[in-house]
Amino acid sequence: MLVIEQLHKSFPTPQGPLPVLQGVDLRLARGSSLALMGESGSGKSTLLHLVAGLDRADSGRILIDDTPLDSRSEASLALWRREGVGLVFQQYNLISSLDVGANLAFQARLAGRHDPDWLAYLAQRLGLADLLVRYPEQLSGGQQQRVAIGRALAGRPAWLLADEPTGSLDEASSDEVLSLLLQLVAEAGSGVLMVTHSPRLAARLQQRCYLQAGRVRPEPGG
Repeated sequence: MLVIEQLHKSFPTPQGPLPVLQGVDLRLARGSSLALMGESGSGKSTLLHLVAGLDRADSGRILIDDTPLDSRSEASLALWRREGVGLVFQQYNLISSLDVGANLAFQARLAGRHDPDWLAYLAQRLGLADLLVRYPEQLSGGQQQRVAIGRALAGRPAWLLADEPTGSLDEASSDEVLSLLLQLVAEAGSGVLMVTHSPRLAARLQQRCYLQAGRVRPEPGG
């Protein structure tokens, strides 16, 4: 279970602190999926980064199976990033000096969870089995995004955190990539928290949450 309670986060500016999250509450069971929606600047990516342990909140709590995330040491947060979460970003963030096979295995190896059979299955399902010796620069955008998804799921993390994972793809490719992502997440037993601006894509997840000015609001038109 992922529980977020009264989460606040501000960033310093020359004019003073800029509040980004102002008391966010969320609950999400492991194995379920939630689309995080809202206008630019509403705090969606900030919330994702806090859950990933990439930053710390000013106040409030993030609980993973009743264990507070925000009180962990830096070493414990690094372990959480390696083992507990898989991250997928719009920019792919692949390692240019590694081929596809090594990119796919990268996080699983860091986490000590390298499973060659699972990795081979991911590569086959993602249409990458014939591309394992290629490098990221030799791939299309859609192929690079598939590598990023495979890398995030290779270690079977508890949570997949995706920030506009299909934002740079056309509509048909977005639908295909999201379908694969959701199927493979279910097989890995992971939960999904996905930032998206697309109501069409958000509708395919089990739950939706709308952020406005750093607070959870009823979804417009909902």
